[in-house]
Amino acid sequence: MNHDYYMRYALELAQRGMGFVNPNPMVGAVIVKEGKVIGEGWHRKYGELHAERNAFAYCDERNIDCSGADMYVTLEPCCHYGKTPPCTEAIIEHKIKRVFVGSSDPNPCVAGKGVKILREHGIEVIENVLKNDCDRLNEIFFKWIIHKYPFVTLKYAMTLDGKIACCTGESKWITGEEARLDVQRERLKNSAVMVGIGTVLADNPMLTCRLKDGRNPVRVICDSRLRIPLESNIVKTAWEVPTFIAMTDYGKRSDEEIRKKKKQLEEMGCKFIVTHTDSEKSHVDLWKVMRNLSNMNIDSVLIEGGGELNSSVLRHRIADKVQAYIAPKIFGGNDSKTPVSGFGVLHPDDAYMIENPEIKRIGNDFLIEGRVIYK
Repeated sequence: MNHDYYMRYALELAQRGMGFVNPNPMVGAVIVKEGKVIGEGWHRKYGELHAERNAFAYCDERNIDCSGADMYVTLEPCCHYGKTPPCTEAIIEHKIKRVFVGSSDPNPCVAGKGVKILREHGIEVIENVLKNDCDRLNEIFFKWIIHKYPFVTLKYAMTLDGKIACCTGESKWITGEEARLDVQRERLKNSAVMVGIGTVLADNPMLTCRLKDGRNPVRVICDSRLRIPLESNIVKTAWEVPTFIAMTDYGKRSDEEIRKKKKQLEEMGCKFIVTHTDSEKSHVDLWKVMRNLSNMNIDSVLIEGGGELNSSVLRHRIADKVQAYIAPKIFGGNDSKTPVSGFGVLHPDDAYMIENPEIKRIGNDFLIEGRVIYK
């Protein structure tokens, strides 16, 4: 029996919950008996049945007997009462013979207890089937459940010569349609998308998810002095898409015009995260912004900013992962914009390193992504 095959199928099912289960994990489950798939399920939406119980519901609705069957599940079955009953109980009740598990669950309420309970009831458990793939699927959840802090992805698109815009500031479009569609999936996957005010002024973006039946991420704009135009697409749609503007308390204390504009923005649906200025005396405190977002149960942030915001995110060691979409074209120009500006590092040995980078071709473009290593 090809155990990897069935776990890959479970992984495919799990991804159908992308964007709708946060801050819960994406999980898929497949039930196999006598070499045939008899049941399947995935965690569809936060607060609803887990993957295992959805797989059993699939069988129960069709009067399929699960006794003696194998179950493949991408994450260790839960054994505690939350919004739904423990999945271990359902596995025992349906007389499953063997359970193949991809990832261990770091949630302290589970953390090996689910596997232990199943074994105590005579169920054979085989762990770590396609573990790396299953772990990668839920890298957001793993950080969230352990640290209660958002997983941060730094994303940008650039040319072969490392430019994100021409010297005129124009940037539409660097990559092709396929790569831009992939970014839409990332917006679906992440709970929030963040940009700096420079991106808003230059591109007037919507920052929504344009996938059919998708879910819009919360929008976060870093705008220390409230330069965002009232007529911008972000502000005009703030009642439709949750929108937070991160500003500093400098203006809150001393500038009557900023206070007036803040009130106007509030009336148009914008909400605010107010921080002290960081050490540069001008920018918002990004750590404070992330803490505020974590208090709202936002488990992940996709940063689509320009060079200044990207530089701050790296310098403050906030990014967990980098995604660089690279187009086979060259802009050139001393004044063309680069993805990470600021002062930069002093020596090559001080560079921010990407661990185990992966390269994927998307249409005519390439995506290089990996976890950031900080010295």
